[in-house]
Amino acid sequence: MHLINLRTASLSLLFLIAACLPFSAQANAGDVQTIWRLLDYIAVDYPGAVEDGKVISEAEYAEMIEFSESAAKRITELPAASDRAALIAQANDMKIAIADKAPADNVAQDARLLASNLLRGYPVPLAPHNTPDLQNGARLYAQNCASCHGLSGNGQGPDARGLDPAPIDFTDAERARQRSLFGLYQVIGQGLDGTAMQSFSDLPAQDRWDLAAYTGSFAFDDVARGEKIWESDASIRAQFPDLTAWSSMTPVILASKVRPDKADAVFAFLRRHPEAIAKASGGSLDLARTKLDESLAAYRAGQKSAAKDLALSAYLDGFEPFEALLGTRDADLLSSIERSMAQLRDAIDKNRPVSDVESQIKTLKVQFAQAEAILVPDNASGASAFVGAFTILLREGLEAILIIVAMIAFLRKAERPEVMSYVHGGWITALIAGGVTWFAATYIIGISGASRELTEGFGSLFAAAILLFVGLWMHGKSRVDEWQRYIRETMNKALSRGSAWFLFGLAFLVVYREVFETILFFAALWSDDTGVSIIAGSGAALLLLAALAWAMLRYSRKLQIRKFFAYSSALMIVLTVVLTGKGIGALQEAGMLDVTPLKDFPRISMLGIYPALQPILAQVLVVAVIGLGFWLIGKGHDGERPKDRHTV
Repeated sequence: MHLINLRTASLSLLFLIAACLPFSAQANAGDVQTIWRLLDYIAVDYPGAVEDGKVISEAEYAEMIEFSESAAKRITELPAASDRAALIAQANDMKIAIADKAPADNVAQDARLLASNLLRGYPVPLAPHNTPDLQNGARLYAQNCASCHGLSGNGQGPDARGLDPAPIDFTDAERARQRSLFGLYQVIGQGLDGTAMQSFSDLPAQDRWDLAAYTGSFAFDDVARGEKIWESDASIRAQFPDLTAWSSMTPVILASKVRPDKADAVFAFLRRHPEAIAKASGGSLDLARTKLDESLAAYRAGQKSAAKDLALSAYLDGFEPFEALLGTRDADLLSSIERSMAQLRDAIDKNRPVSDVESQIKTLKVQFAQAEAILVPDNASGASAFVGAFTILLREGLEAILIIVAMIAFLRKAERPEVMSYVHGGWITALIAGGVTWFAATYIIGISGASRELTEGFGSLFAAAILLFVGLWMHGKSRVDEWQRYIRETMNKALSRGSAWFLFGLAFLVVYREVFETILFFAALWSDDTGVSIIAGSGAALLLLAALAWAMLRYSRKLQIRKFFAYSSALMIVLTVVLTGKGIGALQEAGMLDVTPLKDFPRISMLGIYPALQPILAQVLVVAVIGLGFWLIGKGHDGERPKDRHTV
């Protein structure tokens, strides 16, 4: 039974606001917390008291009457504040609704709205200072709670017999979906009037949070799926920026944003692993901001090396995990942030004034705010997921297909069909390796930002080196005379000396590189809510890629062999330049190479063009090597004139 509307879905946001506001009225925190707890119980338990305007449990209904009267009375006793009159009016309206046996949804939303307004007018602490320790919580539970609630939390402990009302069943998922850990924390600290639940206010606050976290973990058990969702879905992590959101959020509130079963799984994981909140900074860019602040502090202290490492960590650990998803929604903003990150590291490296570094960090924080607004779940529509999946797969697959098609067409013209299996084996093995990589990254290990960039960087440079060799070789053969003699004699001999395995390796490398990068993008893009759209977008891209491959192979059959080698060599050369830029750019992002930003220089990732001096110089050097190679080949073939112009 989901008792949520737009107002109640904003409860967690109001909690965050309340935690940051100064006390407008010097109310006793315990008094406010008690009122909040009473309202929380009304929101959760009223559906079990009234249904369709009729009382279905006299005991529960009497409790609702008592709790609503107590809450209203306690609100009138709070210190004077600008919001108190409105709170009193809301409390009286709720009392009337309960007396009139109003629908459960109405009473629940009124209770939750009143609770959120109460915290806005009389803020109280809502979160633990430190990450809860569930082992300590389990120990405290066994000592203080298990006798009534049972070791498994089912409310059937040895001392539960005869208690009226019966101890709470913490394994009741429906009830647990509507209860926050803050609510459990309040009950532990203050007890529950009219029940056998005593106060444990003598326990330190952190112990009470440990105990609340442990008792809140009984109802949900799909931990493995929850961890997978948490690690792969940045929009979910964005819902938990800190422990305050974690302690005040309820599964039913999260279920208003994602599918209910998905919300249950996430809570199963987070309530057993609250340390994940601190590790990921809740999926927002808070970790990146923290690292930037630490970098600035280190730079002010004259610790240049530490400042540079922290600035790099802000990118790799704080921002890079969201890079793929942001790239599908706002590629221009992604480019701006990456450029700003590079400029920050360059400013630190060149000992710029502290004011320059500080200004650069302020710019980044503004960009982070823009990015977070784009990354919120509401922006994850089916249409955007379709377009994102389509463009990612088309972009990543096009490079690989161009090379594989050129290799297949080459072998056809060389009349070597028996070697074709090596090329097919290479790209098929790459797809299998990509599947293994996805499984390992999802269920076994985590791929760090540095590892991702290093894999892409070295993979790109290695592929570029091979393509440079192949491109120059093909260019040379485009000028050779007597093609049929060359193919029958020279080519057969070349392909019999292990070159077939060379083709296997090249096919594997170029495809696996693209598969690896596609996995990273899809991991960030995927969610259960947009899965169908992503599959549809991927299918459309695969169909288009297949059509392009078929057209290129069909056209290559009719192409004169000299032109085929000339066009193929040009393709290889262009891809060499592109992959060189991508490789150097990735190594810069991993922190292996320095970055010298080029102001107002365009960034065209698809062509490997980045606004930094190093990748541009590397591409210029490659172009120079290509030019020298063409000149030497031309000099070696002076006087030769191709005689054969027929097709194969």
